[in-house]
Amino acid sequence: MAKFVSYGQSGVDIDANDVMVDKIQSALSSTYGPRVINLPGGFAGLFRLDYDERLFKKNFKNPVLVACTDGVGSKVQLAAEAKKYDSVGIDLVAMSVNDMLVLGAEPLFFLDYLGIHNLEPNVIAEMVKGVAAGCRLSDCALLGGETAEMPDTYKKGDFDMAGFAVGIVERNKIITGKNVRKGDVILGLASSGIHSNGYALVRNICFKRLGLKMTDKIDELDGQVLGDVLLTPTRIYVRSIIRLLNCYKVKKVIHGMAHITGAGLPGNVPRVIPANRDAALEKGSWPVPKIFKFLQEKGPVEEDEMYRVFNMGIGYTLIVAEDFADSIAEKLESFGEKVYKIGKITAGKGEVVFK
Repeated sequence: MAKFVSYGQSGVDIDANDVMVDKIQSALSSTYGPRVINLPGGFAGLFRLDYDERLFKKNFKNPVLVACTDGVGSKVQLAAEAKKYDSVGIDLVAMSVNDMLVLGAEPLFFLDYLGIHNLEPNVIAEMVKGVAAGCRLSDCALLGGETAEMPDTYKKGDFDMAGFAVGIVERNKIITGKNVRKGDVILGLASSGIHSNGYALVRNICFKRLGLKMTDKIDELDGQVLGDVLLTPTRIYVRSIIRLLNCYKVKKVIHGMAHITGAGLPGNVPRVIPANRDAALEKGSWPVPKIFKFLQEKGPVEEDEMYRVFNMGIGYTLIVAEDFADSIAEKLESFGEKVYKIGKITAGKGEVVFK
């Protein structure tokens, strides 16, 4: 008589999933605000755009929903090697919420997807704690997600993650870049490091070419552990930018914004400027973190390629009316950002031009 085969024998542990769900519930709940309708064990998350409580009432007039999705890329491979699973959760949230922020949108809620070899509840709990931390920094709710155990797809120890965010903006307050004009000042907000782009090149240089290990201390990085530097999470700019936008509810002095991700400054700033304008950026107007100098020298990598791949120390840009540039910079600094005047808008062809 043939023996029965089970799901567990095929590599999927249903019981471990139940343990994992219990472990992550507190992380999800820590992100809930008054607009979340809690439904434990539900098949979907529930979120109110508006509600009756006067204290929190938003009174949207012409709301537009904004949606973003992204992943963390090959940075997850470094997290798996270092067995450090929480910081990439922050990266995951940052990549979507910083993107929607460019339009002036306030993040509302976030969903995650985790694909893994085998479900280890404690590891998944660490990942979700990181995602929840990113959501708290973004003032958005982690409504739920999905964890897929796929032993035939992922090698032992490997995992991948993706995220999906929904936000909201009043239609007449959407920032598209159409108001960008000659003479506008470009402000750059400091990044926390590499963020979540360019890690294929990072791994090529650090591990294939130099033979380094994640645990190595690097003299050129002030003796910091390489893994700590490479796994520094992406900075989330939501609170600072939303506070800034609330300072200018009538005056439209913020003409454009860009999240500096893959393709760097040359690839992202042109996405929010008219075709007859250039963004003239001045190299040296902001400090380039040592990790980029290290990668450029050790590669070696041509400088143009560095700027095309990495953020080079600027994680977010604002294009603002010249007369308001100083006051906007002061406000952002008071909100905790490091702000630099990195260029101006000139006549041109819709490109970034370095000076």
